This record gives sequence, structure tokens and C-alpha cells, in this order.
Amino acid sequence: MSGTLLKLSIVPKRMLTVDEAAGHCGRPVKRFQIECPVPAVIFPNGDRRFDVQDLDKWLDSLKVGADDADAIVARLGTHDRRSG
Repeated sequence: MSGTLLKLSIVPKRMLTVDEAAGHCGRPVKRFQIECPVPAVIFPNGDRRFDVQDLDKWLDSLKVGADDADAIVARLGTHDRRSG
């Protein structure tokens, strides 16, 4: 029995339908439509799609203790001045 090498190149979609976006976020569609503040992008033909990058930013913002780098650096600078 000989083996076969299969090379796949998968390009992830950036723009998702509401069903795909809900699945990406791990939410049922009805829940996603209630909870998600990310607006859909409306294409010229009327198609509504959600940008994966925007969805990921929203999901990251939900994490406990989520901070952006600037806020962390600002707090470190404040901490250094207090201890100096």
C-alpha cells in the first residue's frame, strides 16, 4: 500500500454571512444578532457580510482584563513615577 501526499492551500474567508459570523463567534444566530455590536458591511448588490477582523476585535474586547498596549504602557509609566 503506497501513501499519497495531498497538499491543500486553504484561504480563509474574510467576509462572513450572518450564519458564518455567528459560528465564528461560537454563538447561535439569534444570540449573535442580539449581542454583536459589529455592523455588517453592505456590498453594492445588497449582500450583508461581517468582517472577521472586526469580529475578532469585538471578541478580544470581551476577555476579562482585556487591555490595549497603550493602556498597559501608560499604567507602567504611572507606576514607575509613584515608586520613584
